[in-house]
Amino acid sequence: MDSLIRLVGQYFFLISVVIVAIYWLRAKLSVKYSLGWQLVAGGAVALALDLIGGKLYYHTRPFVSEHIVPIIAHAADNGFPSDHAMLTSFLAFTMFLYSRRTAAVLLVNALLVSWARVAAHIHSPLDIAGGFVFAAIGVAVAYYVAKAWRRGRHAPSWRS
Repeated sequence: MDSLIRLVGQYFFLISVVIVAIYWLRAKLSVKYSLGWQLVAGGAVALALDLIGGKLYYHTRPFVSEHIVPIIAHAADNGFPSDHAMLTSFLAFTMFLYSRRTAAVLLVNALLVSWARVAAHIHSPLDIAGGFVFAAIGVAVAYYVAKAWRRGRHAPSWRS
């Protein structure tokens, strides 16, 4: 079981990255621009929140507080938030704007990665929740900024 936890916890995030990359490569040009914007802008917001959250709140990793050896080797640093949970859930939430089927697969993968990170004793459920929340905020901010920008571009001009 430890080998499965190690495999999923360390490497399954790559499945999400590859699925989104393939989706992007196969998409129409307009979708490539939209998805590219959503990934870059939303990713920047989520990453900023991730970094700020990690500076504002310190949460000891479970293997440190429980005095055990983790299944996945890791530094005894701040566990909040989980970067793996943030990345995989960010990709899943972003894809909900484009393909619910693809997003559902990505969400299952995000949950598997998150479960493995908790089972490996390197994150707590709070760390995972923080990653998911920061990812959702990043996606929402980028979506609404793009929506407002598109609305502003198509608004009637006061100059005639």
